[in-house]
Amino acid sequence: MRYMMLIYSKELPEGPSPEEGAQIMARHVAVMREAQEKGVFQGAEPLTPSTTATTVRVEGGKVLLTDGPFAETKEQLAGYYILDCANLDEAIEWAAKIPSGCKGADGCIEIRALPGVPTM
Repeated sequence: MRYMMLIYSKELPEGPSPEEGAQIMARHVAVMREAQEKGVFQGAEPLTPSTTATTVRVEGGKVLLTDGPFAETKEQLAGYYILDCANLDEAIEWAAKIPSGCKGADGCIEIRALPGVPTM
């Protein structure tokens, strides 16, 4: 079963320092390499800051656009991994390895199964 690990973290206006950013990226690369070696890696990418988001709503047939994220939250969606795991327990083990998440109030990893789309 494929699982998407959604990475939520606090966005700081100034972002991480270049050194901290490099350390976080190196930890992500290590997890991605390990997942590739185990044959479960499907994809992973960071997202641009939530301030760059455009939210689309359709009300009464009219398209309404809003700059920025849909919801006001303490944590923002920062990126994702997609891994092909045997079960939820294995997905949880991988999620615990993902950096910049699961640090108490500083972020978390949300796991969702990807059931696939029926063939048309």
